[in-house]
Amino acid sequence: MSKIGEGIVRRENLPARVGLFTIGLAAYWPQFPGMKETLEKFAGDLTGQLEECGAEVYSAGMVDTPEAGRAAGDFFAEKNVEIIFCHVATYCTSQCVLPAVQRRRVPVVVLGLQPGATFDYATIDTQEWLESVVYCSIPEISCVFERAGIPFHVVIGQLYDDAETQAELRRWVTAASIRRTIYYARLGFLGHTYPGMMDLNSDFTMHASQLGAHVEVVEMCDLKQRVDQVTDEMAADIVAQTKDMFDLTDNSSVDSLASPPTIEQLQWAARVAKGLELLFDDLDLTTLAYYYRGQDGNEYERLAAGLILGNTYLTSNGYACATEGDLKTTVAMLILDALGAGGSFCEIILVDYKDDFMLIGHDGPGHIGITGHKPILRGLDLYHGKAGSGVSVEFNVKNGPITVVCLTQTGAGRLKLVVSEGEAIAGDIMKLGNCNTRTVFSRKPAEWLAAWCKEGPTHHCALGLGHHVSTIRKLADIMDIELAVVE
Repeated sequence: MSKIGEGIVRRENLPARVGLFTIGLAAYWPQFPGMKETLEKFAGDLTGQLEECGAEVYSAGMVDTPEAGRAAGDFFAEKNVEIIFCHVATYCTSQCVLPAVQRRRVPVVVLGLQPGATFDYATIDTQEWLESVVYCSIPEISCVFERAGIPFHVVIGQLYDDAETQAELRRWVTAASIRRTIYYARLGFLGHTYPGMMDLNSDFTMHASQLGAHVEVVEMCDLKQRVDQVTDEMAADIVAQTKDMFDLTDNSSVDSLASPPTIEQLQWAARVAKGLELLFDDLDLTTLAYYYRGQDGNEYERLAAGLILGNTYLTSNGYACATEGDLKTTVAMLILDALGAGGSFCEIILVDYKDDFMLIGHDGPGHIGITGHKPILRGLDLYHGKAGSGVSVEFNVKNGPITVVCLTQTGAGRLKLVVSEGEAIAGDIMKLGNCNTRTVFSRKPAEWLAAWCKEGPTHHCALGLGHHVSTIRKLADIMDIELAVVE
């Protein structure tokens, strides 16, 4: 758990639990002594490669008969794996393979990884050939999986010294890790969605049934109870950390609403931040979607207005926090953070038609781990469209490749991922106490925005560093969620 004021301790992803079985044909073993042992060595090397990718590998060993296949299927179901790798070491009948994947209905990745790049064709013997005949049965297996309704993918490459194959294995393992992390996540929901933002309305049962995640409904009195526990020493510790991590003296904004924060604003934000940390600890939360209006400066209005600093710290430590009660976007942020990309809360702010870029960002919390400079903390006399006043975070993300991810809901009630890869570019940003970044995509802004909106996204999204569509495709497959990629 993040210890605000005691040094940042990031949330850890859960490791991927992957099943692995190697296939061969029992009829070969008495015909070719030593062949089975050679293939088992290949399997051991593959296990090591998957473990280097961060996987917990549950190997069912050699499957060479239908009976061994059924035993493997029982084993994978018992171990509750997120994905199954079928290592094709030589020819094997599909009758042996199908039972291994029927009990635990998760995506199967069929690995056709040839151990050598080439052969001495003039001297190769039958046993050496059979120890490398990894592609013969893959069409047969693919046909049977298709007819049996087993979701599957095929990776073709080399077992050794193949960087692209190793990268593909790592992407599958990463996707499986994210899937497990989301399944066991506890998504906090504090208050309600911003009134009238109908795209943000979330069905908690939908999240539980399609993601596996638990939704914990949190009351404002839960937060108040923890803030009341914060001592002056605790708050002072966070004030000191904030002075070190943020620029609190920037007065470059020409907006009369934005200025350096007062000591009173900073102390209150620090007190609420510590109370929020205690709330995350007590309820074992992974994320938090929050919004509460309050009125006339009452206590709950002050609490809600003081959340931005603490939510920024938490988001930057892997505990995604989204304002306006946007539960779905906390999951999108969690996905990007689990990829090591950050995951900052965003919306499309404006389009610059002269220089063909968009500003993407949002007021409130952000992920300061992906900024290209020291973030600025400003004091705002009011939060536009919302009650209260206080501190707010301003920065732009590092220049370079970015990925934006939206988790939306279709008319059929299914969750859907909408993603796109672009680039953050250099240039001036608005100095209004909001996170905002210049971004470009493969299309001109108006064309890209029209294509993005065609997919029915929410008006919020998560933004992270790097290009990650290839891994998110795999995550969508594992989670059985529709994916739209806006090129």
